[in-house]
Amino acid sequence: MTNVAEPEDPADSPQTRSHSYRLPVEDTPFLLREELRAMRFALEYAKADLLLRDWGVRSTIIVFGSARAASPEQVEAAEIMAQSDAELAALARMRRQLGWYQAAREFGRIASERGGALAPRHRWHDNVIATGGGGGFMEAANRGAHEAGAPSIGFNITLPHEQLPNRYTTPELSFRFHYFAMRKMHLAMWARALVVFPGGFGTMDELFELLTLIQTGKMPKAPIVLFNQAYWRRLVNFEAMVEEGMIGADDLKLFDFAENAEEIWRILVARGVGVEG
Repeated sequence: MTNVAEPEDPADSPQTRSHSYRLPVEDTPFLLREELRAMRFALEYAKADLLLRDWGVRSTIIVFGSARAASPEQVEAAEIMAQSDAELAALARMRRQLGWYQAAREFGRIASERGGALAPRHRWHDNVIATGGGGGFMEAANRGAHEAGAPSIGFNITLPHEQLPNRYTTPELSFRFHYFAMRKMHLAMWARALVVFPGGFGTMDELFELLTLIQTGKMPKAPIVLFNQAYWRRLVNFEAMVEEGMIGADDLKLFDFAENAEEIWRILVARGVGVEG
């Protein structure tokens, strides 16, 4: 008796298994080709834009600052482990900066409770806390919003040493970008205000990016508050820029300094930050 071969499954064939047969949206190697960078850039814009609008976010307050600042829990752990001179010196610095973390945390709560993020109007949330999504002062601001019961946003970035989102951002509002430029665009385009805590290269980059956009009229005027004047004065001699003619005297009015969370909020309100109708 002759064996009759089973018919091939037409849905599982060399043709259907070929990458050329995949739909473009299902073909990751194709989407990652260098020639498709412009499309990937557009997709990063569209995804965050649509999901934020779907969720009802109308405006944000951006909080920048170092990801390296320690939380109270990290300080407690360091107190147990610190033994060497270097570890004890690091612990002293962490303790000194802990008040900054708590101020960012308190500001996240205050802005969320009073700015409209906690109580949407006609489904729209105003002045939602938005950060770079990482640890340190970003975590602190998201944490304050979370403790108030309000939504908050994390605009994360893919880095060689992976930056994971902090646990206080709203899961549905936790985004990840490949392109720094698109991440910065989303940080800027929703912002009603910018609050900058002490930080390093990344914080300086983001601060001066938005200062330049406002100075040149590429972005609507928005209040900028730098927390802890002593820190910023040590880093940047703003008046020297005026003296050398690199910026105008009026450019110094683009930002204010504050020393605590309540003062930050008072400045923002005085400069027009509030709940839209």
